Amino acid sequence: MLDTTKGTFDPEQASAVTLERRRLGLTALDREKSFGGYTLYARQTGGGVVDMVDLEGRIAHQWQMPVRPGRDAVLLPNGNLGYNGSHATSAALYPAWDLWHGGDFYEATPEGEIVWRHEDIYHHHDAQWLPNGDLLYTVAAELPAHLAKRICGGDPRKDGADGIFQSDIVRQVNRKGDVVWEWCIWDHIDPADLPVHPIFDRRHWPMINGVSETESGLILMSLRTTSGVIAVEKASGRIVWHAGADIVAQQHTPIMMEGGTVLVFDNGNLRAGSSNPFSRALEFDPATMQVTWSYTDPNAPSFFSPFMGSAERLPNGNTLICESAFGRLFEVTPAGETVWEFVIPDFAEYPAPVNQFIKGSHNGCFRAHRYSAEQVTWL
Repeated sequence: MLDTTKGTFDPEQASAVTLERRRLGLTALDREKSFGGYTLYARQTGGGVVDMVDLEGRIAHQWQMPVRPGRDAVLLPNGNLGYNGSHATSAALYPAWDLWHGGDFYEATPEGEIVWRHEDIYHHHDAQWLPNGDLLYTVAAELPAHLAKRICGGDPRKDGADGIFQSDIVRQVNRKGDVVWEWCIWDHIDPADLPVHPIFDRRHWPMINGVSETESGLILMSLRTTSGVIAVEKASGRIVWHAGADIVAQQHTPIMMEGGTVLVFDNGNLRAGSSNPFSRALEFDPATMQVTWSYTDPNAPSFFSPFMGSAERLPNGNTLICESAFGRLFEVTPAGETVWEFVIPDFAEYPAPVNQFIKGSHNGCFRAHRYSAEQVTWL
């Protein structure tokens, strides 16, 4: 393996994993142009380890959580860790469900003490910890039979023998675990109006894989298998805008910027007009549906995550990008210059039953977050 400390390589001990034979850890740093601070991520194959590294790529702090990550981990304003864990007895809704369910949420102090827990066996993908302490997240729910018949596209050969199709509800719970707000997508969109892309399983329509609340009271939702981002007015429940497949492609993690634009990680598994898949960080104006900024690698296919992924705008205007599938975290300037890059050096296999779908040794994480030194005063 490559020794990133000494820069030597022993071919007789080389890993079978291509990525593991390449440079790992810190691979690029421009101190003057980087925002600095600490980067937090939860390895999907780390068994519950959450790492926070400094600008040099050294581990500054680490948590060992009770369960493997369902998806994300964040620092909360009080300095505690908000953790989206994978529930040990989550609902078994269809074969691939274990790939993306979470449902076991924890709040932990920097010392690892669990101070809050919430369980929901129907949760999947994303969640946002709100400023008032509430939790906003997505859950799967059975689509009414008369609407399930209207699902189109996708691969019908993967339809379950039971004829049951899942859809999505966005749910908000308070610190007591009480549901204080809920929104069902099938009450507002006809499945026939949003066909599933050909490569995706039709049993989960449209798979809301990203959710966030804006300061103006909108809930942004990312529709993975149909490609789209919608904004829902929380007070009324109505959809106020929809950016479709002409803007985004199988995207993740929509976040509204201060000026009203929306930043997403645009995966690009099936991008219109392109025969070669590539990912990009994409910013668009929902008022005009025009792209206002984007980042792609100069060699576009070199930057690609077919699943997961995130883009986060930093206070100095730079953007932190997580190329999730390959554990590559990097920071770019508005001009697209890479000023920090870190490749997660820890590889492991996914546990059963996930390893039926994703084989081999991996270093991926769902998202990554950057925090300033002032936000981590307890270090």
